Amino acid sequence: MKNIKLIVTTCFLLLISMAYPQQNITGTVVKADSLSITCTKTTSIVFPYAIKSVDRGSLDILVQKAKGFENVLQVKAAVECFIETNLTVITSDGKLYSFLLNYDEQPKVLNIQVTKSESTFPGIAFAPEGLNAEELQKFSTIAILHKKKLRGVKDYKSSIRFRLTGLFIHEGILYYRIKIKNDSNINYDIEQLRFFIRDQKKAKRTASQEIELIPVYVDSPVTQVRANTENTVIYALTKFTIPDKKYLAIQLMEKNGGRHLELRVKDRTILKSVLLEPVNDGSNDHQ
Repeated sequence: MKNIKLIVTTCFLLLISMAYPQQNITGTVVKADSLSITCTKTTSIVFPYAIKSVDRGSLDILVQKAKGFENVLQVKAAVECFIETNLTVITSDGKLYSFLLNYDEQPKVLNIQVTKSESTFPGIAFAPEGLNAEELQKFSTIAILHKKKLRGVKDYKSSIRFRLTGLFIHEGILYYRIKIKNDSNINYDIEQLRFFIRDQKKAKRTASQEIELIPVYVDSPVTQVRANTENTVIYALTKFTIPDKKYLAIQLMEKNGGRHLELRVKDRTILKSVLLEPVNDGSNDHQ
C-alpha cells in the first residue's frame, strides 16, 4: 500500500514539473540541512528574503540566482558522484542557511521552499552600510497602518489621483506612503515610479541637473491599478535633505499611455517626517 502511495505521489510531482518547468517556485517545504542534486536537472531553492551571499564548498557545484528573482537560487552538479560538500546562503533578513550537498542521479525534489524558521544559525549583523530586509518590512507595515496623514502633496490627471499620504523615518530610513487611486473605467498600468532631486527653475543656457534616488525597499509593489480601485505602496529610501532651490520629484509614468503624474516634495516636508516607533506586541509584558 505504501509503495502505491509513493508511486502516485511521485507521478503527481513529475506531472507538475513537466507542466511548469523552472516556474514552480512554491515547491516542497524541507529542512534546510540536506540537499540532493544531479548534473542533468536544476534544483531551485526559494528563500523568504533576497539572497545576499552564497558560498559553495566545492567547485563541483554550480549555483546562480534565478533571472528576475532575488530570492531564488538554482543549484546543479558540475560533475557526477562528487564528494559530499556544503552550501551556505545568507539572506537579506540576516539569516544564514547551511546545506549538505550529495549527488543523486534522480533527486526526489527539484523545487524547495525554505521557511523563515529553518535557519540553522542565529541572525547575522550586517555591516553598517547593510540593510536588514526584515526590519524594512516591519517598519513599512507600521508606516502603512500609521494614523498620521500628510496633506497637500498630490497630483491629479485623467481620473488618476496620486498622493503622498505619509512620510516617516526610522534609523536613517525614510518611508514614503504613496496612494494611487484610479477613478476611471480603464486599468492604469504602471511603467515606472521613480524619485529625483531636481532644480526648481531651469536657468536659460544652463543644463538642468537631475539626481535619481533608488529605493532600498518597496513594500506591496504594484504594477497595475485596476479601474475604480486604489493601491497604497511604501517606498523606503536612505535619509537625505534637499539643497536650496531644489525639490524631490516623485514621478509616476503610465505604460503605453499618457497619464503621467508627478509629486513635488519640498525640504521642509521631509524635515517634518514622523518618527516611527516599534510596536509592542506584548511578548515582554510578563518578564
